[in-house]
Amino acid sequence: MERKIFWTSFILLSLVADFSLPLLWGVLATIPIALVCWWIAYRSGWF
Repeated sequence: MERKIFWTSFILLSLVADFSLPLLWGVLATIPIALVCWWIAYRSGWF
C-alpha cells in the first residue's frame, strides 16, 4: 500500500511541478518531491 501511495503522490506532484515551473526548476524539484512523498508514504504513519 505504501508503494502505491508513494508513486501516486510522486507522479501527481511531479506533474504539477513540471507544468507550473520552468524546465530546470521542475527537474530540480523532483528531489524534494521524492523526499516529501517518501515521508508521507513510509514515515508519517498516516497509512
